[in-house]
Amino acid sequence: MFRKPLLSALAVASLAATSFSAHAYQTFFGEDANGSASVPLASTPNSNSAQASFLSFLTGVGTETFETQTTGASAPLILTFPGAGTATLSGGSGSVQAVAPGTTNGAGRYSIPSASSSKYWEVSAGGGGNFTITFSQSIAALGFYGIDIGDFGGQLTLGINGGSLTVPNTVGSSGSTDGSVLFYGLIAENVGEEFTSVTFNTTTGQGDVFAFDDFTIGTVEQVCVPGTPGCGPTVPEPATLALLGLALAGFGVSRKRKI
Repeated sequence: MFRKPLLSALAVASLAATSFSAHAYQTFFGEDANGSASVPLASTPNSNSAQASFLSFLTGVGTETFETQTTGASAPLILTFPGAGTATLSGGSGSVQAVAPGTTNGAGRYSIPSASSSKYWEVSAGGGGNFTITFSQSIAALGFYGIDIGDFGGQLTLGINGGSLTVPNTVGSSGSTDGSVLFYGLIAENVGEEFTSVTFNTTTGQGDVFAFDDFTIGTVEQVCVPGTPGCGPTVPEPATLALLGLALAGFGVSRKRKI
């Protein structure tokens, strides 16, 4: 039996209830609604708050913004993360795309933050070919921004460890949620829930093309206790061995417990 939650910091995290077969993950979710295919959101406070909460549980991680990637580069794309090895993006006809800051591609997709960045990974979830991320080693944390998801009736799900996590994006119709932005993050509750791949799916049979940006991964060694010395992505030093031991005892980051 795993230990009960230890962190009162959970009260300030942006969390989303999820169901998962045989596993439970701590999740972080925020969404900012839009309704325009041509005008990006000037700010994304809900998504940014969810990202900040997610990152507060990590130390020494890197975030891929795609700004240094070559425009037009297509899947498979191999990305390197400090302390976490590589992540290979494949499937979904993925490619690096670019728009001028403050604009969209005309179909609701753009980079985050829209005012100052231009590149993102454009990819399809579901349909003819699912978007999949494969890791070179076991991963305990995953976070990303998704732009223009669910505008034609799709609910995004993540296939992980033989089960499925539902991303609670707003399900639109006929482009009603064009250009909306969300952040979704997950952290394993224990070492048995680490994963080596994630597949993106949608409930729409034709698939859902969206922008994928500001992508972060972390290993079990990079999970830490918010508010303690060395925790947080801006601090390069790793957490102390004592804190890592506490994290490994159950990560202490969920309101739920698993027996």
